[in-house]
Parts: sequence; structure tokens; C-alpha cells
Amino acid sequence: MTITPPALSVFEALESEVRSYCRGWPAVFDRAQGSYMYDEDGHTYLDFFAGAGALNYGHNNPVLKRALLDYIERDGVTHGLDMGTTAKRAFLETFQNTVLRPRDLPYKVMFPGPTGTNAVEAALKLARKVKGREAIVSFTNAFHGMSLGALAVTGNAFKRAGAGIPLVHGTPMPFDNYLDGRVPDFLWFERLLEDQGSGLNQPAAVIVETVQGEGGINVARTEWLRGLADLCKRRDMLLIVDDIQMGCGRTGPFFSFEEAGITPDIVTLSKSIGGYGLPMSLALFRPELDIWEPGEHNGTFRGNNPAFVTAAAALGTYWADGQMEKQTLARGEQVEQALREICEEHIRLGAQYRGRGLVWGLEFTDPTRASAVCARAFELGLLVETSGPQSEVVKLLPPLTVSPEELDEGLRTLARAIRETA
Repeated sequence: MTITPPALSVFEALESEVRSYCRGWPAVFDRAQGSYMYDEDGHTYLDFFAGAGALNYGHNNPVLKRALLDYIERDGVTHGLDMGTTAKRAFLETFQNTVLRPRDLPYKVMFPGPTGTNAVEAALKLARKVKGREAIVSFTNAFHGMSLGALAVTGNAFKRAGAGIPLVHGTPMPFDNYLDGRVPDFLWFERLLEDQGSGLNQPAAVIVETVQGEGGINVARTEWLRGLADLCKRRDMLLIVDDIQMGCGRTGPFFSFEEAGITPDIVTLSKSIGGYGLPMSLALFRPELDIWEPGEHNGTFRGNNPAFVTAAAALGTYWADGQMEKQTLARGEQVEQALREICEEHIRLGAQYRGRGLVWGLEFTDPTRASAVCARAFELGLLVETSGPQSEVVKLLPPLTVSPEELDEGLRTLARAIRETA
């Protein structure tokens, strides 16, 4: 008997092997609304991934969708390079009045290309230009993007290996608690800076995530961040905070560094700054650092005007008062309580949880368990992903607009997935 193998889907037959998320979630999605996605066979999935943090306001948020549809229907400019448009003006004014002025942040706004790695490349390039130095210091388990400059300050060995060439001018230092509290903060870093024989060229800048998302939900203490800001100031290094995934309210405040009371020299934003999932990124920096020549750093898709429209609508809707921050922190307490109970129930698994706001990680002693939990969660209708250097952490990243009931549903599903894979 001849067995005819099933026909390959167009994804398998035509799309590159580099695809990844679709392997863990073998469904063909058709619709999405709020905290839910629906596949073409009618199955419902509660989304605790939120476009890797690009959908803080949920799928097809009705307020943002209405603003976008109105703009398109009146033939608003779609592609505008860096030309002045009414959409860009409205976004800049809203961003200044809603985000920058209330926080007394003096930043100039730069529109690089539309992705997070574009913003990181612009930040590194500007720091080197300002300081006239090449070296950049990053941290263990950092993730800053997949282009060559961003990869040079990324820690993950698998991702770095994809570059195919040496990644230079980046030096890693221990992230907070990397050495389990056995060594005083920045002891090694300070020693290298002081020692003329250390081999560390004077850095132009230090780039850091306040919470390392892809690195395993590693949360920096506020005192560590303040110490880093002080070190940068004393040693004439610019401080770059990569807030691409943790900004736009993910940890509670609009910027993740607000709790530490620091003002970085440069900040990168992307993912949810566009509000609707439309590509957009920003590099923010102190006015005195704005030494670019016109056109010295550009890109064809800097002017994604539909993203300006949805970004302005998101800021005006969710950040005109302090309610979004309070809601996110309250939802975070709900997640923390559930994860505490899960860890108490599964002591033998050595599970540990950590996070801030609405970004949380659940780490297992056996690094294979997190992947098994995520696979079972998918079967039960919950989308969660892994993070960490060995994919040992289950990463929770629900929309900020998730309801308490939806959050409870997802956390119960996660608990069931853990029990059924234990």
C-alpha cells in the first residue's frame, strides 16, 4: 500500500526555515480582538504574548482602530519619509504634552527606521559620534536586536552566532545579581575603568534594559540602576536605556526607569509606541546630544503616518491621567499572587517567579520544562512563550488592557498546564 504524505502547507513549502513562533503555535490565525486570537478552525486562544509586547492595548483596540480608519478614509498620508505631516505633528504634540512634560524630560525625538533594532542602532551610532569613542558596554543576558550593531551588545550566544562575522566594540558586564549578590555592584566594571592595563577602551556609552525580557525576565533593582547612572556620570559615559519592550507602560509607569528616579541620556522605544501593532520606533536623547547632520542617519520608512495616528490615539486615551499605571500595577499583584501559589504547589520543580507590572517570568530548574508548559498551554488555549538563555523561563506578557477575569482565566490555564506536565 502506498501512503501519500500530507501536502506541505505554503508556510512549510515556501517560507524560510527561520520562522519560529509558528512552530510553537501550529495554528493559522484569522481574527483577533482584545486579549483573544482566533484560528481559522474556530479555536479561541487567550493571548499572554501580546505581539512580544507590541500590543499593550490589545488586538484591534476599538479606539485606535476608529482613529486609523478615519485617517485612511480621508486619504491621510501613509508614507511620508521625514516630511512634516499633520499626523506626525499631532503625535509629537501629544507625546510632548502627555509623556515628556509631565515627567520633566527634556528629550529631542528622532524617528529611525520602524523597528526596535533600528532605534538601538541609531542610539549606538549617536553615542559614538558624540563621544568620539567606539566601545559600548552592555550586560550579560542582554537582548537589543538582530542587526550587527545591536547583536554586538546582545548576550545570547545563539543569536550572536547568526551574524557570521566577528561582533566588535561591545563589552559585557554582569547584570544585577548575575553573581548572586556575592560581589559588590560594579566592582569589576569600576576596576576595569581604573586599570590602564585592563584592555577596556574608555566606553562611549552603556546600554541596559531595566528588565531583561528575552534574557529571562531579570529585574534590575532600583538601587542598581541608580548606581549605574551615577557610574556613567562619573566616568563620562552616556547611559542608554533600551525601553523597547518594557516601556509604554509594561512595568507600570510609562518608562520603566521612572521608578529608579534616573534620567537616561538616550532612550529607545518601539513595539507598543505605535499603539496598534504598526511598526514605529523612537530614539529620545538630551538636546545637547543632537549633533546629527541633516540626513546623516535616515531610512525610507521613518514616516509611517498611520502609526503616528494610532500612537497619538493611544497616548490620549490611556496616558492622559494616571489610571493605566495604577491598573497595570494592580493586575501585576494579581499575577504575582497566582505565581506564588503555583510555586508553593510545585516546590519539587524548583520553580521561581519574578517580574514587575505586567511582565512576569516563571523559571524551572529543569530548563526543558518551560517549553513543555508552553506547548501544553497552547493546547489548552493560552499563548505563552519562553525566554532565557536556555528557554528555561515561561514569559507572561498579557495586554495591559486585560481584564481581571481574563487574567484569572489565563493564570488558571497556566497552572493546569504546569500540573499536567509535571
